This record gives sequence, C-alpha cells and structure tokens, in this order.
Amino acid sequence: MKSEFLKYQAQTSPYPLGMEVSHAVGSYIYDTNNKKYLDFVAGVSACTLGHQHPRVNNAIKNQLDKYSHVMVYGEYSQSPAVAYCKLLAEHLPYPLEKTYLVNSGTEATEGALKLARRVTGRSQLISCHNAYHGNTMGSLSVMGFEERKRIFRPLVPDVDFITFNNEADLQKITTKTAGIILETIQGGAGFIQPHNDFLKKVRARCTEMGALMILDEIQPGFGRTGKLFGFQNYDVVPDIVVMGKGMGGGMPVGAFTASSAHMDLLSDNPKLGHITTFGGHPVIAAACLATLQELTETNLLSTISEKEKLFRSLLVHPLIQEIRGEGLMLAAMTNGIEITNQVIFKCQEKGLILFWLLFEGCAIRITPPLTISLEEISEGCKIILEAMDEIMAGK
Repeated sequence: MKSEFLKYQAQTSPYPLGMEVSHAVGSYIYDTNNKKYLDFVAGVSACTLGHQHPRVNNAIKNQLDKYSHVMVYGEYSQSPAVAYCKLLAEHLPYPLEKTYLVNSGTEATEGALKLARRVTGRSQLISCHNAYHGNTMGSLSVMGFEERKRIFRPLVPDVDFITFNNEADLQKITTKTAGIILETIQGGAGFIQPHNDFLKKVRARCTEMGALMILDEIQPGFGRTGKLFGFQNYDVVPDIVVMGKGMGGGMPVGAFTASSAHMDLLSDNPKLGHITTFGGHPVIAAACLATLQELTETNLLSTISEKEKLFRSLLVHPLIQEIRGEGLMLAAMTNGIEITNQVIFKCQEKGLILFWLLFEGCAIRITPPLTISLEEISEGCKIILEAMDEIMAGK
C-alpha cells in the first residue's frame, strides 16, 4: 500500500511518514502489522474525542440512515446543521450568534476575510508574522511566513503584518483596515500565547478604528485549552470567530461565526456573497453536534487542566528547554531541529506518535485527544524520556 500511496496520491512533502493504517480506537492507531501507536497528535488537533468515539460514530450512522447531501448550503432547513448552529450560539458570547458552515478551516478563513471587507467597505487586512490560517489563496495571503508563499505570488493585495504580542504594532490598525486576523494562540510559530492583555488591546484598537477583530480558533477551539474556545481564557469577544479541526470529531469541517447583522450581509448585495455546495453537510453536521454535546454535557473540559499539569510534571529532561502552550495544545521545545527530528522518529519506532509544528523546527507537537487518560499520558511521556536518554547517550 505504501508504494501505491506514493505513486498515486499527491504528497505534501518529499518524505511522508507513510504509516500504513489499519484501524484506530480511542487513543491508539494501529498499522497493518497490528502494531499499536499511542496518539499524541490527534490528527493534528482534529480528533477531539479520540478515534471511533461512540457518540460521534452513532450520530454519523443515524444520519446516514435518514439522508446525506440533498441541496447546496443555505437553501433547505436540515436538522443536524440547525441544531448544531443553535447549540454553538448558546455557548458563544453575544453577539456571536450566526454561523456559516463550510468544509475546512481555510475556507472558514476565506469567508471571514470576505465578511470583514463586506462589513467595513475597506480593503486592508492585517495578520501576524509567522501566522498560519490555511493554504488557499486568501489564507495564504495572510500567512506570515514568506518562504512558504513566495512561489505563489501575486497574492491578495493590501495585506500588512504585525508581530504577535507587539503593542506598538497596533498602530497599523487604522480607519483603512477592514480587519485583523489573529490566532488566539499562534500555532505554527510555536504555540505562542498572548501576553500583557494583548488581545484586549487589539480589541480596543479595532473598536476605536472601526475594524473587525477576527480570531482564528481552528487549533485552540473546542476544548483544547480547557475552555470551549481559547479566547474565553483572555476575556475578549471578537467580531468573527474562525473554526475547524476539532469541531467535527475527526470529520472535515470548518465554520465562521459573527453577529446576525454582519453575517446577513453575505446574503445580499451581492446575493451569494459566500457559497459552498457541501457546507453544512448533514452527516458532518451530525458529527459536529455530537462532539459539541459531548464537550458541553460532560465534565471532559474540567479534566484538561489536570492533564496539562501531568504533562508538565513528567516532561522534565535536559533536552527539553520549555513546554509552551495551554491545556492539551502543548509544544516541547528542544534546543535543536535535529534533536526534535530524532525524538519524533524514535518515538514512532517505540509506538508513540508525535509531530512537528509548521514553522518552529525545535517544537515537538503534543496535541492528544482530549479523552486521553492520565495513564496514557504517563505511558507516552515515559517513551519520550526514553528516546531522549538514548539520544543523549548517542544510541
């Protein structure tokens, strides 16, 4: 299967890991030799409730027995999508009450950028250096990493960049600015958190200048930081929230949420201001609803802090410089890219899945399913420490 994977399926890099997957259950993925791997990555923060979660699986199966795709987005009232958007609104602060369901995080970013321009009538967009918001052309335009986008220029014009946590840069937000898009916690840059009320200061500047504040919750959202959304840790309310990854329990989905007054502008002048065939797909929406119900009706979110503390207490080693991030969105920082590579490869050999971050080569991604047990955390951390001991010993 691996040779056909390389021959027929387009790749994202010259050296994919290439594990031949057989099945996955709970916190484990199994290869075709039935070797099991403890999953500390969760599909890059997408498998919020682990693999084959009964509530999500049952919701998908039940919806398949009723109907699947029946109409392009926004024309028919379909109960999974309606119920999901209603429940989401109940758990978001006012005025974030109307949600546009799309197919991925990058499409949600595209919709949010369009909405900012539609609401304000302005063109300028602001993002952050080392930001990542997706990989389609609009999202690529607000990516703050020139090496990854140079070859695809020209991109969307009138985009400027600031440095995350740099208050002086907020003066770049002016009456010409349609919106500023920020990751609540910078992901690809190394799980960098906002400091010194930075997000509050962005909010205040946007309000003063009449610009929209867009928060990208594609990674921090849906419980990963211990709150349903990462911005709830920082006492701010954005104008638009961008979502994806963990919202579907492993199913492909994205969304952006804003006030009704703002979102309604996409439906007229012009009509079809944003349109998608498969957005709000009933089977996907059913998975989203089940995931959100599990997060809001159980005590799962209250366990995240204890799990974070356990990771931090166990991952103490001379090769680990610091642990960045919050909740179960963590990055173990080594003092070199080669060390990070060795740890990730050695751990996979030992049955533990780790991964990289997009731009920060020293970071080891640790984003397990939120449902991971304390015993599984201890098991995985033991493997990491063993791998690091071997690296120090030159093995």
